[in-house]
Amino acid sequence: MKRTHLHGLIAAPFTPMHADGSLNLALIPAYYQLLKENGNTGAFICGSTGEGVSLTLEEKKQVAEAWAVAAKGDASFKVITLVGGTCLQDAVDLAAHAQQIKLDAIAFTAPFYFKPASVQALAQCCQVVAEAAPELPFYYYHIPVLTGVGFPMLDLLREVEGQIATFAGIKYTHEDFMDFLSCLHFAHGKYDMLWGRDENLLAALALGAKGGVGSTYNYAAPLYTALIDAYEQGRLEEARQLQEQSISMIRLLGKYGGIATGKMYMKLIGLDCGGFRLPIRNMSQEQFTLFQNDVAALGFDSFCSRPARVAQT
Repeated sequence: MKRTHLHGLIAAPFTPMHADGSLNLALIPAYYQLLKENGNTGAFICGSTGEGVSLTLEEKKQVAEAWAVAAKGDASFKVITLVGGTCLQDAVDLAAHAQQIKLDAIAFTAPFYFKPASVQALAQCCQVVAEAAPELPFYYYHIPVLTGVGFPMLDLLREVEGQIATFAGIKYTHEDFMDFLSCLHFAHGKYDMLWGRDENLLAALALGAKGGVGSTYNYAAPLYTALIDAYEQGRLEEARQLQEQSISMIRLLGKYGGIATGKMYMKLIGLDCGGFRLPIRNMSQEQFTLFQNDVAALGFDSFCSRPARVAQT
């Protein structure tokens, strides 16, 4: 398998829902166009932002199939699906399905109920899933704040090196910059290290990150494109100001209840993805009015993503 590193902004899409909580797959072609036209280089589907843990096995396959069709023939746009969770056999099933429908890569996160007791056990889990899709690059999704599995990723790379041929890298959603830098340098930079904290993207770029996966890239990709350009051109003060703008935007997620607020940002740019499923709480109409006022005060309209064509059902 040819090894290539991913670059740029990879959005973590929301899973579109109807008002009754059922999947709104008809929105995905317009969603793909939105991401593409605003400079994203890929989509990391069915992850935390995509409510993967709240979808049934069949629903995850339906979402993956819809994205495969939407991005078919676009070699410059990569679709990665998260197959992992608490049941390894489900992950194996989803990995094989992803290969069958010709997605670009799979990702797997640590089982988070019966947790692996050692990094060796985690590597074994990765190997079982990776073997189910031998033609696809395999990424480990490191998000210990949600999984409770916090082994240093340098140790995982050491464990899988030479053992899992398709192991391509790590989506790193954690704040351990020391570990992240060591992973970047491991085996002469062999593995993709995709940064997963949008609010710290500038710091990751300074360490050597070339790509990131994030939820706010869905609706504010131009802001991050400008940030990356400013950093690469040596305009560091401008890059810092743009990162602070990102932080102000992200603070509103916490103010209005957390991850579900992201779908309200999507609603503001014209792509209504519905709400989140329980147990995630959605904001009330009164809160949405207050949220709109706070967003306007940020100057959101000056840096948000803009869908050129929106076809909703």
